[in-house]
Amino acid sequence: MKVKHNTSLKSFNTFGIDVNARTFIKAASLKDLKDALKQNYSEDLFILGGGSNMLLTRDINATVLHIDIKGKEVLEVSEDHVLIRVNAGENWHDVVLWTLENNWGGFENLSLIPGNIGTTPIQNIGAYGVEIKDNLVSVKAIDIQTLEEVEFNNEDCEFGYRDSVFKNKYKGKYIITSVNFRLTTKNHKLSTNYGAIQEVFKQKGVSNPSVKDISNAVIEIRQQKLPDPKILGNSGSFFKNPVVSIEKLTELQRIHPEIPFYKISEKEVKIPAGWLIESVGLKGYREGDAGVHKNQALVLVNYGAATGHEILSLSKKVQKKILKHFQIELQPEVNIF
Repeated sequence: MKVKHNTSLKSFNTFGIDVNARTFIKAASLKDLKDALKQNYSEDLFILGGGSNMLLTRDINATVLHIDIKGKEVLEVSEDHVLIRVNAGENWHDVVLWTLENNWGGFENLSLIPGNIGTTPIQNIGAYGVEIKDNLVSVKAIDIQTLEEVEFNNEDCEFGYRDSVFKNKYKGKYIITSVNFRLTTKNHKLSTNYGAIQEVFKQKGVSNPSVKDISNAVIEIRQQKLPDPKILGNSGSFFKNPVVSIEKLTELQRIHPEIPFYKISEKEVKIPAGWLIESVGLKGYREGDAGVHKNQALVLVNYGAATGHEILSLSKKVQKKILKHFQIELQPEVNIF
């Protein structure tokens, strides 16, 4: 267990915000984690994973506990499926590539999403018609107060759109240490309905795609639209795509007949937040080093020296303009501290 004091977190958050942690502990094993919890009160802890879904607006006057527990293994193989366990500190995309090397299906649509395994269930990460809940079997976690190891099955996690029990009812109560997933070994259930994926297949002449073909298409799309956080600070999609009623959609279509939407039930549709932001002229908008990305309006970026407060101020400006123009309240997808 490594302990540091007054440490910059700039390299530990994908926005590249330069704030300091009063104390910084890297937990590289379950023992490290338990030892750190024994020595620190829960109210004095700030849990940090891959730093990919957060905006830091201040110094952290607490003990930052960085979960860096590595390891992955195959637990069980059947004729059609494989059960794997992945520890919380593993990089998500590295794990996706590992599954593709073995021709396992389930993660291909989630390629190139930044972050670590331990935070994926909290957000119920998703892209191109697939969410983490679709393949998640169970989550192992430690109770911060009692140090008891607890297991949650898929239903226990109460997954919703970019949501889970760990983001609400159990926020700050547990630290996820590993996740079990069930993936297909053959007869993969492919999700290729999104237009962008189909367009890539058309360009490349792919008519019978494999899981690797889907992953390659998703990576190509994301690299074209989304900035690499190693080059330009960002946290991916800053806002959730708003879900509205059919009645609200009909109302909007009277003024904006071209508005895109995806039906999610008989009563509700999802509207792309990026389209809303672009429609009000904010795509590529910039205030100092805080900006809306030029290729994807859903992504807020740090051009170099933006503070967390400046990014937050820009996000509120975006929200205000969308509310005024569409009467829709955009909700942040990132966690703001």
